[in-house]
Amino acid sequence: MPDIWKPSVTVAAVAERNGHFLLVEEETSEGVRFNQPAGHLDPHESLEEAVVRETLEETAHDFTPTALVGMYMSRYISARTGHDVTYLSFTFCGEVGAKHDQALDVGILRAVWMSYDELVATREKHRSPSVLQRVDDYLAGKRAPLSLLITHPSIYEVVNNG
Repeated sequence: MPDIWKPSVTVAAVAERNGHFLLVEEETSEGVRFNQPAGHLDPHESLEEAVVRETLEETAHDFTPTALVGMYMSRYISARTGHDVTYLSFTFCGEVGAKHDQALDVGILRAVWMSYDELVATREKHRSPSVLQRVDDYLAGKRAPLSLLITHPSIYEVVNNG
């Protein structure tokens, strides 16, 4: 059977507090970069659950999504490995809650709050062009209700294949 092309599904959180945005500084194959708290959708979780989990793992902050800012599709070819990956990313905005005393995910150097001007000034160190685009879309008021996202109960079922 031929290979079937599938994009990697990811989530990202745009969180604003007092004019500053929550970002992570992380080690990547391209060096140290800034990104929103973000990561891959795991089996048996909804998109909303994924963004809550990723934000907690990468920043040690609780996050409650309130709206969908946008869906972004991009292609990335690693300069180091030559791998060609297409990402389909769902970006949420929401409320940042309590900060927990816990280690951050592997590769995350720190969580940092940055102003819009600081974000623009570090553009060359963004993980992808989507980092600034997500914030620009958020500031432009782009919002879709979470009710647009439907997670069928079958997602939570564990199937025993043997």
